[in-house]
Amino acid sequence: MNTIKSTVMRRVHVIRTLRPLVSDFSAAIMLFLVGLYGIGHEVWVAKVVANMPPLFDIAAMTKFMVAAFLNTEFFVQTLMIAVVLAGIWLARAVGTALADSLTQARA
Repeated sequence: MNTIKSTVMRRVHVIRTLRPLVSDFSAAIMLFLVGLYGIGHEVWVAKVVANMPPLFDIAAMTKFMVAAFLNTEFFVQTLMIAVVLAGIWLARAVGTALADSLTQARA
């Protein structure tokens, strides 16, 4: 076996071994948690919560969230977008897993 083939096959075996460990669900959870940690590290969350309007005042809450997003640093904005996308990805992964489990249960 030549060197290139052994190197490629070693990488294929590593990827095949690690693939079940890195599912969509675990990757989405990791991205979501890392993003939340980054936001918590960069933003004084207690002050943001103290300045928030009541939760059920939708218009004021929307205005506050837009103003908070626009008045933060680019890094925090990037983290917030990553958390939202990871949340959507996580919801999709959970929905897919539930649909698969229900389909298997019916069969």
